[in-house]
Amino acid sequence: MPVEMRMWRIDGDEPKPLATSVLPAEKDLHEFLKRDPSLLGDRLLVIGSEVITPYGPRLDLLAIDVDGNLHLLELKRDKTPREVVAQVLDYGSWASTLSRDDIIDIATKHLDQPFEAAFEDVFGSAPPDELNGELSLTIVAAELDASSERIVNYLREFGVPVNAVFFAYLEDDNRRYLARSWLAASDEETAAAPKGSKKSKRAPWNQIDWYVSYGGGRNWADARRFNFIAAGGGRFYSQTMRSLPEGARVWVNLPGTGYVAVGRTLSAASRWIDARVKVGGAWVQLAEQDLESQPHARFDHPDDEQAEWVVPVEWLDARPESDAYWEKGMFASQHSACKLRQEFTLERLATHFDIDSDGE
Repeated sequence: MPVEMRMWRIDGDEPKPLATSVLPAEKDLHEFLKRDPSLLGDRLLVIGSEVITPYGPRLDLLAIDVDGNLHLLELKRDKTPREVVAQVLDYGSWASTLSRDDIIDIATKHLDQPFEAAFEDVFGSAPPDELNGELSLTIVAAELDASSERIVNYLREFGVPVNAVFFAYLEDDNRRYLARSWLAASDEETAAAPKGSKKSKRAPWNQIDWYVSYGGGRNWADARRFNFIAAGGGRFYSQTMRSLPEGARVWVNLPGTGYVAVGRTLSAASRWIDARVKVGGAWVQLAEQDLESQPHARFDHPDDEQAEWVVPVEWLDARPESDAYWEKGMFASQHSACKLRQEFTLERLATHFDIDSDGE
């Protein structure tokens, strides 16, 4: 049977039903979700609205979640159940072929800042190295009929990642409310797709390896000699450095030059003025050491996001800048630190630095 949603307000001991109304225009749902996709329950970043597809029609909304998976949102509007389901499946067949570059290109046209920065603003971390490993297809409706419910449930039995969400619009004493109900619960799994029917575009992370970009005018000779990595001068740079856990294996890349070191972090990040590093088996105050480079204003900045953050490292192998290693196709990122999951890069780094790729 079709989804029905009712709400009551409790006045004393008496429940008073709220009147269900019709949205002034169903396009309002599009705008609500565009501004705040968390209305669907999960944090999402909208990376496209009225997205042009190769097949003519435009996808209402394209969003991405913290794992880099795509969410396609299509409003039912005045379409018949068969039309809206066929439309969202058609969009899904197109979206499943999108590469990382395709996704970033779509996001760049929609967002008012770089995709990576927008992703971090919403999720507080760098985006995964590989995007579009899985798809989620959602039909958004102000009303949901029995036919739509029957078709969606049937498709889910065959592993199609489709669902429908129903929004009710209610009014009470000049106040307006939106109420949401999913056709299938969020924790209700669809049937497993046939094995081998889909190749993931997202490489698994080994829970060990992290990428570190050491640039911005910082002196690599100092970092190599005094066993540390650092970043700061803005939230985009400081936050990822501060996310590095103790015991992480870090691979250090000098932007535009190549990889120069691999090591293990000895503690979480601390501000430059408080940072301690391990030299010759003893912990010392980094700010008191004889560095080749002169401290910058950010090194003693009162704002945590603008300040310089330092992570002490035990180098397994650290080489001078003149011995940097790079091959075309290796991973690089503007983030100060992020998970390194690209197998191509990990395999070549392990061979070049003679390090066990499994972290043993």
